[in-house]
Amino acid sequence: MSSPRSATSRPHSASRTLRRDRWCAPATTRSAPSIPLRRRWPALLPAPERVTDTATFAARLARARTRMQEEGVDALLLSVGPDLPYFTGYEAMPLERLTMLVVPRESDAVLVVPRLEAPRVEERPEVFCVDAWDEVDDPVARVAALVDGARSVAVGDHTWARFVLAMQSALPRAQFCAASHVTAPLRAVKDADEIEALYAAARSVDEIAIEMRERPFAGRTEREVHRELMERILDVGHERVNFAIVATGPNAASPHHDPADRVIAKGDVVLCDFGGTMHGYCSDITRMFAVGEPDAEVRDAYAALRVAQEAGVQSAQVGATYEAVDAAARDVLVGAGFGDAFVHRTGHGIGMEAHEDPYVVAGNTTELVAGHAFSIEPGVYLPGRFGLRLEDIVVATADGPRRLNDAPRDLAIVA
Repeated sequence: MSSPRSATSRPHSASRTLRRDRWCAPATTRSAPSIPLRRRWPALLPAPERVTDTATFAARLARARTRMQEEGVDALLLSVGPDLPYFTGYEAMPLERLTMLVVPRESDAVLVVPRLEAPRVEERPEVFCVDAWDEVDDPVARVAALVDGARSVAVGDHTWARFVLAMQSALPRAQFCAASHVTAPLRAVKDADEIEALYAAARSVDEIAIEMRERPFAGRTEREVHRELMERILDVGHERVNFAIVATGPNAASPHHDPADRVIAKGDVVLCDFGGTMHGYCSDITRMFAVGEPDAEVRDAYAALRVAQEAGVQSAQVGATYEAVDAAARDVLVGAGFGDAFVHRTGHGIGMEAHEDPYVVAGNTTELVAGHAFSIEPGVYLPGRFGLRLEDIVVATADGPRRLNDAPRDLAIVA
């Protein structure tokens, strides 16, 4: 899924096997005949379950404490958002009742949780203990007591403002900063289990992208295709849908177009950018379709886009900077005359969040490290005419970039 150019910015049975060879097809490929609208398919392969072993969480917290030492952080406070399940395996509901993992640098971690939510928590004494508070208690005061004397406090980036403000009042001598200074570099480097989870999610949306090549488009609305994509994302094993962009014809020139009632017609290009969360890790893919033969302008622009994406992927070598990866893709489109039509960064990190560090954008001098996972998704957007984008998830490895998505990348001709 594309983003603005800013650096800060159920297991199922197996089905047919995806081709693992690299596609070297022409710029367009005619699809198979259309199939019934409501046909369903099982997921491709079973997905790995969420990480549940205590040793993993203990190791993550140990690394966090090392990072806290390096950053001069005395206490880490993590509420709703991906940091909490990353360190504990527990995903808190976003409620007005405070849930917070309190990690002092020099003492044991404590998960402060509403008593009515405590049965959902699997306590891990080697990692954290649970402090369940009652309705008449002040949870902010309990948290403050656990970090009393801390001078530097890092608060989870997704923490509600009401809790941050209350925490600042309860700890008036502490300096507050974003917990991402501690957690983002740790979460950015995926271990083997996390990469396998991302790969399983990518395989699932690959399957959907292949199915879409056989779907009828003409005569349907963007909303109808959008609903089908959302349904399929859940069908293939995701626990939730994060987005399903369907943009057709001139609407595709808006990178984050909201699906509308526009009826898809012959001659349209169709941009489908979709993904969800599967066993805690995200998928994200964009593929393009042409309803009937595309005109020369579309073919030329898409040919340049494919070269740009390949350049971005191949430049994603360990040790390269993210701004260099952005430039590798962008320079191709500039040279082809589409520089002004590429209006967003080349990619974003992905993991427990669909968008997370690191970002593939000009000005980001962070170097790629083995285990980094990110999208490469250049785009061409011509207002009033059409828009194009091509996106894969890539993992940096010591042996070079590894694409997790394998669905065909050509501009598929559909009915």
